[in-house]
Amino acid sequence: MFRSWKYPFLLLSGIGLSNIGDWIYLIALNLIVLEMTGSPLAVAVLYLLKPVGALLTNVWAGSFVDRVDQRNLMIGLDVFRAILLVFLPAMSSLPAMYGLVLIVNMAGSVFEPASMTYVTKLIPREKRKRFNALRSLIDSGGFLIGPAIAGVLFIIGTPELAIYFNAWTFFLSGMISLWLPRLEKEAGAGQEAWSVALLRKDWNVVRTFAKQHLFIMTIYFLFGLMMVMAAALDSLEAAFSKEVLGLTDTAYGYLVSIAGAGIAIGALVVTWVGNDLSTRFLLTGGGLLVACGYLIYAWSVDFSGAAIGFFLLSFALAFANTGFHTFYQEWIPVEVMGRVTSVFGLVESVLVILATITIGAAAEWVSIKAAVVGGSWIMLLVTLGIGFVNRQWNEKKVDEAAV
Repeated sequence: MFRSWKYPFLLLSGIGLSNIGDWIYLIALNLIVLEMTGSPLAVAVLYLLKPVGALLTNVWAGSFVDRVDQRNLMIGLDVFRAILLVFLPAMSSLPAMYGLVLIVNMAGSVFEPASMTYVTKLIPREKRKRFNALRSLIDSGGFLIGPAIAGVLFIIGTPELAIYFNAWTFFLSGMISLWLPRLEKEAGAGQEAWSVALLRKDWNVVRTFAKQHLFIMTIYFLFGLMMVMAAALDSLEAAFSKEVLGLTDTAYGYLVSIAGAGIAIGALVVTWVGNDLSTRFLLTGGGLLVACGYLIYAWSVDFSGAAIGFFLLSFALAFANTGFHTFYQEWIPVEVMGRVTSVFGLVESVLVILATITIGAAAEWVSIKAAVVGGSWIMLLVTLGIGFVNRQWNEKKVDEAAV
């Protein structure tokens, strides 16, 4: 068992380190910018830099990822981000800091399709569901451990120390990846000259694949749309909790902790029973429960109602994510996985920006509660759409070329 899980555990270790570092980095960077400017708007700009970074890279990242050694690319991106973060605390200019953070986010946007493709190649089909469940557990651990480590670092040092710690986690993640095997590329891959014509050709490949496997890509798109709505609703989380529910800072902190507990417990449960549940059930059932959790939260009038909604949505998210990642690895060919991830990631980034602006405007012009309730109903409709498409889709009729 140790031998068969040696590489998956190494991969999970690297993912866990990066995940913990990301949470420390997020909290520390917010504090640094707030201390530098005193402006909540300046902090809000940081959250727009991630989708902007995706917009700048996803046009070409997939074409690049599918033509290189993904393991070496992952190592290079980890080390590159570590070096950039070492210089971040020394930045005294806000525009320069934004520029550096944007480059870090762009590197992350390239890393995502590279890691997804590498994971799919490395993990055998029969182990993917368990691996994805363990990954959800690792992610929940980062959610819980990262902010705790950040708090300790703030006590013994400064936010700048936390940034250096994050650089170290990226570097360690890259070093762990050195122990992973190099997976052989297809013969002839990478020999085509880089050009606009090549990018156009790759976009046509994605479009052709989407047309030929409409049900697969519809499910993929709808799940992405569900996560877009989750991101938009999360942008109003603090304002809703404090202004609508009237929670104190301490009570809001407890609410976030309950969400963290939900993620951890959900990940443990899906790790234990995930192999006995179908991918369809994990994806559809998990998505519906996530939407129901948001609705309970949106209609709540006090702490207890919000806590139930938070726990349910975070608990179910572990099931939904495990189901989606397994579905993606089973039905998207690794030969085009980087390009598909990048193209649809580009669309998702645009939708995140539009949805966040729209729901923010609705909160400003109508009310925060109406915006959150409306967004939650839209999410429920999207998850019902996932269930409907799943019922209509007959896996036996899918072209074998898709897998």
